[in-house]
Amino acid sequence: MEEKKTCLYDKHVALGAKMSPFGGFIMPIEYSSIIEEHNAVRNNCGMFDVSHMGEVFVSGNDAEKFVNYIFTNDITDAPIGKIYYGMMLNPAGGVVDDLLVYKIRENYFLLVINAANIDKDVAWISHNATEFDVVVNNQSDHFGQLAVQGPEAEGIVKDVLKFDVAPLEFYTFAIYNNGNEDILVSRTGYTGEDGFEIYGSHAYIVEAWDKFLATGKVAPCGLGCRDTLRFEAALPLYGHELTDEITPIEAGLGMFVKLDKPDFIGRDVIERQKTEGVSKKVVGIEIKDRAIPRAGYDIEVEGRKIGTVTTGYHTISTDRSVCLALIDSTYAKLDTPVDVRIRKKVFPGTVVKKKFYEKKYKK
Repeated sequence: MEEKKTCLYDKHVALGAKMSPFGGFIMPIEYSSIIEEHNAVRNNCGMFDVSHMGEVFVSGNDAEKFVNYIFTNDITDAPIGKIYYGMMLNPAGGVVDDLLVYKIRENYFLLVINAANIDKDVAWISHNATEFDVVVNNQSDHFGQLAVQGPEAEGIVKDVLKFDVAPLEFYTFAIYNNGNEDILVSRTGYTGEDGFEIYGSHAYIVEAWDKFLATGKVAPCGLGCRDTLRFEAALPLYGHELTDEITPIEAGLGMFVKLDKPDFIGRDVIERQKTEGVSKKVVGIEIKDRAIPRAGYDIEVEGRKIGTVTTGYHTISTDRSVCLALIDSTYAKLDTPVDVRIRKKVFPGTVVKKKFYEKKYKK
């Protein structure tokens, strides 16, 4: 299947970005270098094209009840303008996708889903909606999205867009009108830094991209550093730390699964895992070497495989060779010694806290 292009594709090419397939789209991986772009976000401000993400609206009399049924977090009586992170699960407790749920108004929600899963997710949502009084409206092809991230993001977004975004708290959003259309601006981030997501028409997002770049204060950033940034902050990536076969409990994301709410898909499995424990867990591992533990490499103890690396880097911000890995729970305790097989060599490592970098979100 031919990859899609976002509304900013021509802008990326004009800037000389290295382009590559990702999630069914041709996306920019880097412009200058992953390290430069990573540091721009950590220290100043960077901007990402995330127009490949999916936007699905759910409305109708049963909208809140339905979203609660397919979503692990609890949106019961959620305030308008609030955002929730969580997952959709299959009956075996595996993750169909992780997503954000925005409460636009009563019984009207926006679900922001991963690009690679749009078709799968929409089919899953629609399949489970048949017994509910809801309308599922996939608007993924009609929205563009920018993520503006970094310690200087607030002032820059306010100056460029002329919206007063300062009052937005972490995991909230507001809808502003620019005279032609409503623009949704949220404050979540996927980098460990403060930042904003801007949703609008393709034309608006192209115009906003140009305005941000014209300030000279915003670095265009590719998906390469988006991965290094989210990894340092221990934020999961679907297909790596979360899959159809990895549950939220195994991934260490149980805090986003609420059992004190009405029934949801996969609840019985999650309840059992919370009570009885799990046989495998996603942990952090550090090796005292500059070798890089890449995704797919084996984790071993005394020559026996006990797990697999899900994501690994030599961190840019903290100068450590670390990885996230799904391993046998027997070895998941902090400070447990393990080995990481990198190509033909074995490197000693230690189980450490997963957060390799302290997040700097707005309190």
